[in-house]
Formats: sequence, structure tokens, C-alpha cells
Amino acid sequence: MLIKPDTLKPLIAVAGAGLLAAACTTTGNVERNAAGGAALGALAGAVIGNNVGAGDAGTGAAIGAAIGGTAGAIKGCREEGGCGATAPNRRQYYDERAGRYYYYDPGTGRYYWENGAPR
Repeated sequence: MLIKPDTLKPLIAVAGAGLLAAACTTTGNVERNAAGGAALGALAGAVIGNNVGAGDAGTGAAIGAAIGGTAGAIKGCREEGGCGATAPNRRQYYDERAGRYYYYDPGTGRYYWENGAPR
């Protein structure tokens, strides 16, 4: 049984989304956002691909899934503080009484010990 190229493209898009969702992180933001982005991108790409140009929904879905999955993975990575997200000011101060370093996080307005535990 031969698979037509038009039916193969959406399968590749779904496989690509599954591959992106298989990445390992501690919170799962990257996986959730990559899968959601790939699904929304595939849907939007299929609609646009069907209505524009030669009317190839499969190609539009594959391109949309790739772009949506990548955008979703980057969004999730930034939510976790990686991928070029703005890091809080980690200037450390020394607490002579405790003999430990701490830092101030302007995003939360709280102080934390150097290991991340609340001060």
C-alpha cells in the first residue's frame, strides 16, 4: 500500500509535535506549550493552506505545526526562565549573622538565600 504525499505531511507534523513533546523539563511548560502550539499551528496552517494558493491543506498543516510547535516550545522555555528570558538581578549580599549569601528578587519583592530558599 502506497501512502500519498498529501496524507504523509500531516502524519509528519503530528510526529514532529510528538517529538517536541518528548523533551524533558522539570515543570512541563515546554512540552505543554510545544504540543499546544503545534496543534494550533497545524489547524491554522491547514485552513490557510486550503484557502490560499494551490489549496494544499497538508502542506499548510505541516508548516503550521512546525512553526507553532517551535513557538510554543520557546514560550514554555521562557516561562521556566531559560531561552533568553530576562533573569532577575542575582546580585548577592552577605548576611554576617547567618554566615550566608542572599539575594533580592525584584519580581516578587522577596529575599532568598543563595540556594533559592526564602530568607
